[in-house]
Amino acid sequence: MNEIIIKTNENYNYNRLQTDIRRLKQRYSFLQIETIGQSVQKRQIQAIRIGIGKNEVMYSSSIHANEWITSLVLMKFIEDFCESYVNNREIFGHNAKEIFEKSSIYIIPMLNPDAIELVTGNIREGSYEYNHYKQIADNFPDIPFPEGWKANYNGVDLNLQFPADWEEARRIKFEQGYNKPAPRDFVGFGPLTEPESLAIYNYTLKHNFRLILAYHTQGEVIYWKYKDYLPKDSEEIGKIFSMVSGYALQITPSESANAGYKDWFIKQYNRPGYTIEAGRGTNPLPLSQFDRIYNDNIGILTLGALI
Repeated sequence: MNEIIIKTNENYNYNRLQTDIRRLKQRYSFLQIETIGQSVQKRQIQAIRIGIGKNEVMYSSSIHANEWITSLVLMKFIEDFCESYVNNREIFGHNAKEIFEKSSIYIIPMLNPDAIELVTGNIREGSYEYNHYKQIADNFPDIPFPEGWKANYNGVDLNLQFPADWEEARRIKFEQGYNKPAPRDFVGFGPLTEPESLAIYNYTLKHNFRLILAYHTQGEVIYWKYKDYLPKDSEEIGKIFSMVSGYALQITPSESANAGYKDWFIKQYNRPGYTIEAGRGTNPLPLSQFDRIYNDNIGILTLGALI
């Protein structure tokens, strides 16, 4: 029995991610790792590929800093899948080798590494970096600091950066008072101004993803729709995901229904895209919820590569 690499009882930060990626690659040489971009503070944004099949799917997590527990979910899935593959076992009732041959699962586990360092307590109070965040946060005293921070280092919400009615998102968020860099909900000064959003955007354009999953917290819901787009099988797939997870299948609330990564993917490709809001409570969710979140989502993560 191999020693477990992905420890789920500690806050998950950028340095742990780097260590875990190296250790997974050493143990499972078939994993393919590539750097797809850099954050504002020059931290690497990486993609991990499992499988060799023509059916390409992509899962992403932690586009919002205080939703970092989703990185841990996807990294744990990678380890569990690899273990099942090398031991010719099933994962969620399906043979891992068959999935490996049929599909290629691309996983971007940490899209917002800079601000995850803030939320997980890895930036020293009083440092230049900490004071930079604090200066932005002081303009929004109703948002708890640092635990309420979702945006990137520049105070831009990375999931409001995509060319899918970005102007409408700007109108809504400006009306709500988010008209300058903020811990959350500031759309930026234009679409795709931030290197992190641009990284996943360009990476998506280079591939032929049949389906995408964008992991967030919280609410135990699955958002499946964008405007009037109805990609083939998207509602049916969403119902399967709902059934295996226990999460409700819902339409995105109107105030959040523009400029997200899932929105842009559906608009660009007219293919199924899902925002998964894992867990329940106030972000960042405690690690005591991890086991339940993971068990709720292992079916979605497995079936996403098969449907």
